[in-house]
Amino acid sequence: MLKCSLSWTPAPLSGVEDIKRSFSHMARHIPRKALIGIPADRRLLGHHYFHCVGEKYINAVAHGADAVAVLIPALGDQLALDEVLDRVDAVMLTGSPSNVEPHRYAGPASEAGTLHDAQRDATTLPMIPRLVAEGVPLLAICRGFQEVNVAYGGTLWQKIHEVAGHNDHREDKEAPIDEQYGPAHEVRLVDGGMLRALAASDRLQVNSLHSQGVQTLGRDLEIEARAPDGVIEAFRVRNAPAFALAVQWHPEWKYQDNKFSRALFGAFGEAARERAMRHRA
Repeated sequence: MLKCSLSWTPAPLSGVEDIKRSFSHMARHIPRKALIGIPADRRLLGHHYFHCVGEKYINAVAHGADAVAVLIPALGDQLALDEVLDRVDAVMLTGSPSNVEPHRYAGPASEAGTLHDAQRDATTLPMIPRLVAEGVPLLAICRGFQEVNVAYGGTLWQKIHEVAGHNDHREDKEAPIDEQYGPAHEVRLVDGGMLRALAASDRLQVNSLHSQGVQTLGRDLEIEARAPDGVIEAFRVRNAPAFALAVQWHPEWKYQDNKFSRALFGAFGEAARERAMRHRA
């Protein structure tokens, strides 16, 4: 009867540690998708509150920025902000039917029936300066644009169409959705700005779906674009260590059909990936 014996000699501990280090080194250099956090609205739907983000924003992050979209609940001061900022590679602030509460910028009381979201305000306003200072890339859209201005000490017109010299920037809510989000007016891009470089042009056609607007620009914010009536349509955070840009219009709407919107989300996604790589180094 033939007998066989198999033996295995474990690798020396130093050899095992070398293998671990080798795999760890390889993992750090394998490209991965960035993680982009999207703070949610807190909305009452029926009898229950939900934390919600519009699908168009999620799609723009997932496909336009080629990233993993993660929703951040509107928990206010109960949010573990340090943990969130340590894990996400970028943050995008979305538009919303709600307005920033006027007491946040010492503004007059809102008209009765105005929709507010105190939980979102309490979540995003403390977050914005922190994430910018820590080099977390930021893209802010519509309400997000207004949040950034307020977070940096700016103020808002609540009804810009009632301000002398300004146009009506609201959409026609009775029109088909494609018309509501269709091109509404031109914006002039500031020479030397981020948007000017992305657009390779001095102007863009944008949609317009907002009743509020910047009254006074926050500290450390630099204008990137204006509407024909002078309304500020985009700004960046001056001297920010990473991508930190806010626009009043809605580039997420059918971004894939708009050359500039594709470039914008592409640049945002690249900034997020750069931070992701630094995290893994």
